[in-house]
Amino acid sequence: MSTTIEHTFATRELADRAVEHLVQQHGVERTDIFVSADGAEASAGSEISGGDAPTPDEGNRSDAPRGCAIRVSVDVHDDTKAERLRAALEDIN
Repeated sequence: MSTTIEHTFATRELADRAVEHLVQQHGVERTDIFVSADGAEASAGSEISGGDAPTPDEGNRSDAPRGCAIRVSVDVHDDTKAERLRAALEDIN
């Protein structure tokens, strides 16, 4: 039986970190991980981070729209592994 685990992150940076953690530390196949905006519109997250932050001479950026959080979901076929992955996603910050 397959279980889908989802977790939302305020920034794209945290979502990327979660994906890498799932792949590198937990052996999840990238093809089983899905990343999307947690809403209808494109979004780079709900908070500014990393490359989304404007430099002092840029002012506001329009190429990294912020709106909703970023959702990371993973399909898991093992209930024991599902609980470990759920806990791992909750620990990303």
